Amino acid sequence: MSYSFTISGFSDEIDSNVVKQFEHLNKLGISYFEPRGIDGKNIADLDDGEVLALKEKMDQYGIKVSSIGSPIGKISINDPMEPHMEKLARVIKTAKMLDTKYIRVFSFFIPEGEDPANYKEEVLSRMKQMVALAEKEGVVLLHENEKGIYGDIASRCKDIFEAVKSPALGCVFDPANFVQCGQTVYPDGFQLLKPYLTYMHIKDAKQDGTVVPSGFGEGGLKKIISELKKMDYQGFLSLEPHLGSFEGLAALELSDEMLKLEESGPDKFTMAYEALKNIIDEKQ
Repeated sequence: MSYSFTISGFSDEIDSNVVKQFEHLNKLGISYFEPRGIDGKNIADLDDGEVLALKEKMDQYGIKVSSIGSPIGKISINDPMEPHMEKLARVIKTAKMLDTKYIRVFSFFIPEGEDPANYKEEVLSRMKQMVALAEKEGVVLLHENEKGIYGDIASRCKDIFEAVKSPALGCVFDPANFVQCGQTVYPDGFQLLKPYLTYMHIKDAKQDGTVVPSGFGEGGLKKIISELKKMDYQGFLSLEPHLGSFEGLAALELSDEMLKLEESGPDKFTMAYEALKNIIDEKQ
């Protein structure tokens, strides 16, 4: 039986240069990417001219966008919202120019040591504000579980989806991030969020937080892929290897543990791709 999984990935972990990213994706036979770092700039910071130049390169190499790997919502819950809404509007314009309806978002960093429950109403208010703009513009925001934000564990992710109740908000499921937050990924986290599942990030981790290729950690990737087959999941599997340090990583991680790793690059991205393909190809 063949499966309709479409593989994408954060190709800035191949190289900061987007042409080198696309050349390697072509070698692997991957025709989608999740733009985050583009020639040393974050995707959210590109102007119209830079987005058009990116689109020309995409067309040249036959690459399409699965989702914008934006940093929206990756600010403190205490930071002002108005400038962030302006950034979201910019990202939505970029998404439309790059022919994708999906934009990855987060649910705001909670002050260290404080109870996320104290910020629930403010988080939900901000998420509803973001989703209202997405509804108006005809795009879909995809919430990713991430360490340190309100929606870092499955139950609080569910809080968001149940409160917002909009087709303009879906779930990005990241197994490694759940492992790093002490969540039992499968079956607990996966079954809780299954009704909202829209998009998968493919990243695995051990209990000590170390990121490893798919199937070598506690993220339950083999069981999850098996479950996705049974569900006839039609969406993207987006590789986010995090198997080495890469340009722009310091801006993405709260801790410096990842920065101590040797460099990422084409070989590590290929390793992540092959580990995923091995799981997909396993007989059930």
